[in-house]
Amino acid sequence: MLACYYVAMASFDVIPALDVFEGRCVRLSEGRREHVTIEGGDPAAAAARFVAEGAAWLHVVDLDGAFSGRPTLGLVEPIVAAGVPVQIGGGLRDEEAMEAALDAGAARVIVATAALGEGTGLSLSPLSARLGEKLVVAVDARDGRVVTEGWVTESDVSPRELAYACAEAGVRRLLVTATRRDGSLAGPDLELLGEVLESGVPVLAAGGISSLDDLRTLRDLGCEGAVVGSALWSGRFGLAEALAYVA
Repeated sequence: MLACYYVAMASFDVIPALDVFEGRCVRLSEGRREHVTIEGGDPAAAAARFVAEGAAWLHVVDLDGAFSGRPTLGLVEPIVAAGVPVQIGGGLRDEEAMEAALDAGAARVIVATAALGEGTGLSLSPLSARLGEKLVVAVDARDGRVVTEGWVTESDVSPRELAYACAEAGVRRLLVTATRRDGSLAGPDLELLGEVLESGVPVLAAGGISSLDDLRTLRDLGCEGAVVGSALWSGRFGLAEALAYVA
């Protein structure tokens, strides 16, 4: 039993976040486009740097796509060229957009608005059956409700409800973000993550991560991994240091 525990913990992923806005990497406060807190330069260069530091995955958010509902053409290919699998979200609100991202080289597509079927006509169970491991559903939470369309629209669905709907639909992975903590370095929302983990679907945690101890707490809580943005971009810790700490 103890050996199984250590095998599970060794697989904890620390995934660097590349949020791309108007062609460059940025960090936003609570996802608000008018509140750029960090400028990160060229996405392809950032991807290569993180891979050199040991990244096994890269997490890309097409912020322009998230705000407009239309994915940015040509965004995926230069980042995939860094040589590790990429998961991408932002504006993927129909199957054509998802397939285009996968055809461009993405290993996973992250859907949020589409998961609720809001204005898309999509049904989660068939989508999950078709995409399998390639699908990640984003549970973006603010004040107890799921938010969509670039975090500007509040739904009447709770994170727990969406998580259990995903479990029933056979979704393989959730990305859970406490949007008020995104970019804040205020620590992860453990209560939110605990609620969603009860669904039994593997969880990647995001939002507020500020320290190596936060990563270990998320690992011990049962998360599959963490998407880390501001802490890496602001130099709170390095990726290689983080990977060693949770191994």
